[in-house]
Amino acid sequence: MEKVILIHGSGHKASSWQKTISFLDHQEDILCPELSAILNGREASFPNLRAAFAQYCAQAGVPVHLCGLSLGGILALDYALDHPENVKTLVLIGTPHKVPKFAFALQNVVFRLLPKSTFTSMAFDKKDTFALGNSMKNLDFSGRLGEVQCPTLILCGEKDGANLKSARFLAGHIPGAELQVLENTGHVVNEENPRALAERLNAFYGRHR
Repeated sequence: MEKVILIHGSGHKASSWQKTISFLDHQEDILCPELSAILNGREASFPNLRAAFAQYCAQAGVPVHLCGLSLGGILALDYALDHPENVKTLVLIGTPHKVPKFAFALQNVVFRLLPKSTFTSMAFDKKDTFALGNSMKNLDFSGRLGEVQCPTLILCGEKDGANLKSARFLAGHIPGAELQVLENTGHVVNEENPRALAERLNAFYGRHR
């Protein structure tokens, strides 16, 4: 069977998908990589991460169904643009179509003040979090969204003000994309509202598997 790959964001680990997976159909076909692990010790720069993710998808067998949150959505979108023949469907959750530079700069200031221990619950340690962020600050998919060839679902929590505008932009520029906004939900949809997220994924995959 075709695999569904769930990709976590930079602020969380693969375990953030556990509750959502418990409500999903065909759980035997679900893969959930730990982004730090697939790097195999390499620095967490975006070029290294996208190369590692491409290798992971190839090993999973193609075509694949990609579903990513935030950083995970960026990786999924990037892979779908570069390898359209390998992606059956695309789900982007709370995903920016370009890195917001002001918010990124503010986040960096906050991160520098945090102790290293704070990063233990995040995808990468403090050093790699900065390395990844610095390698992504000019990322912008705005001009390429029309190239997405697969069925696409855009999801965003209604309280995720930072990404709602981007969600509408993605839905308006990816051919045939569908936008769904989850009520009473913030950015981390897979932890805040896992049942509602799973219901939408089950319906979407039911139409396209």
